[in-house]
Parts: sequence; C-alpha cells; structure tokens
Amino acid sequence: MEGRQVSDAENESAPRLRLPAWLRPPIKHGHAYSLQFLPLYFVMAVLLFLVLGSGVEYLLPARTPRLWGALLGKLVMVIAVAVPAIAISRVEHRPFGAYGLPPVTVFGKFFWFGVAWGLAFLSLFLFVLNLLGMFSYGTLALHGAHVWKLGLFWAGFFLLVALFEEFIFRGYTQFAIQQVVGFWPTALLLSAIFAFMHHSNPGETWLGTLGAGTVALFFCFTLRRTGNLWFAVGMHASWDWAQSFLYGVPDSGVVEPGHLLRASLHGPAWLTGGTVGPEGSVLLLVLIALMWAVFDRLFPRSQK
Repeated sequence: MEGRQVSDAENESAPRLRLPAWLRPPIKHGHAYSLQFLPLYFVMAVLLFLVLGSGVEYLLPARTPRLWGALLGKLVMVIAVAVPAIAISRVEHRPFGAYGLPPVTVFGKFFWFGVAWGLAFLSLFLFVLNLLGMFSYGTLALHGAHVWKLGLFWAGFFLLVALFEEFIFRGYTQFAIQQVVGFWPTALLLSAIFAFMHHSNPGETWLGTLGAGTVALFFCFTLRRTGNLWFAVGMHASWDWAQSFLYGVPDSGVVEPGHLLRASLHGPAWLTGGTVGPEGSVLLLVLIALMWAVFDRLFPRSQK
C-alpha cells in the first residue's frame, strides 16, 4: 500500500461527533481541513497529560519504585496523544486508523516483523563492532527470575515509548500536515524535530542527533510502503529494548538499569557511538542505508 488512503465507505462508517458552533472549523473541505485541527490537538494533548500526570502523581504511594512511576508516565503520554486524535477522527468523519495505527491490525504481522527486524539489525550492527574489536558482550548481569521480570518490564516500557513517539511524530501530526505540503516534506520536517529533541538527552552528540533523524526518516519510509505504523512501532520498541535491556549499551545517551549483559563499547566514539551508544556511530548511517535497500525490495512501491 502506498500511503494511507481512506475510502468513502470507511468515512461513512466512522462514528460522528458534532462540535459546538464556536469550535467548528472555518474550512469545511479541502487539503487544509485536517491541518486546522492540529493546534487544538496539541492543546488537548498537553492538558490531558497535565491532568492525568498530576492524578497519577497524587495517587501513587510515596514508596513506589522509580521504574514503575516511569512506566505509568509513559502510559499517560500514550493516552494523552491518542484520545484527542480519537475525538478529532470523529469530527473529521474518518476512522482513527487513518492516522497510522489501525486497531484492526494491532500486534499483527507488520508489528512482529518490525520486532524481528529491530532485533536482527541491531544484533548485526553490534556483531560487526565486535569483529572490529570495539564491542564486548561481557557477562550476565541478571540471573533467575530477574531475567524475565525485567525483560517483560522493559518490553512494556519501550512499547509505550514507541507508541508515543511514532504516533506524535509519524501518526496524526504527519497525516494532518501532509494534506497540505505532501508526505516527504512533512516527514523531513518532523524527523528533524524528532532528532533535535533527542539532542537534549544526556550524553547525546550531534552525530547521534543525525542518527536519530535518519532512523526517523526510515520509519517514515516504512509508513509510506506499508500504509501504517505497526512495523515502525515494533522495530522502535525492539531496537530500544535490545539496546537497553538485552545488551545494556547506551540508548541515545541513556543507560538504563536492570540490563541482561554487562556489554561495553571501546574505541573511537565516531565508530562506536561512545556515550550515545550505537545511534551515535557513523556506521549507523551505513546500516540504515542497508535497511532501506532491503525494505525497498521486500515492499516495492505500488504501481497503482
């Protein structure tokens, strides 16, 4: 599927919601129809995040472990960006799935293909660094029940991270802006913003920022070819999970506790990524070029 197209039949079947007269958009049809809701979307998302975040912080017991608090925080972020989009989809008379995450294919083949893809290509990348003498797998840092408990925790955590980041940068926002300026100009803009926001992470570098932006563009490419974000969500989640839990290397400058291996990177930072981790290596650009070429062969452009 080339892009996300919504049929008239789907539009007719979508639930309808009427706004009060003072909130009804001045533009009734055309390319700018979806774009005019974008400011309202962000206002609603921020307000919902503040309300839910404050409620969770108030209700959580004082001795709640930090990691569980972080997990609930990510859940609040997902809810905050999804609920306004659901409301707007009803106003626009279109299914929520038009924004990139069709519920009917949740955790379907694209998602699991993305999970396998992220694990495979990150493992390949670290294997090459190991052959070059710049990466050591180390020894086990966890044993027994801690392995599956923390493995499942980080899987859930990074799934929420992937859902939030993919939807906010390549979901509703991508859909709304591309109606006016087109798919790829929108993808370039939002990928640049995505990269810049990663630059604020501790230990991040400009090379790591470039890597994050390039990965974001690859996710846009997979959206264009598959028609939805489930592959990107699966790969995003498994890539982060493998870095932070499985191998224990920095993920965009952040080293998370509770990882399986005591792995280490050693060598020039521009090759290993240094404090940034694999995303800060110049070799990541080569890996993304390889992934792009392989994905292009597996999901050729539609001839329609």
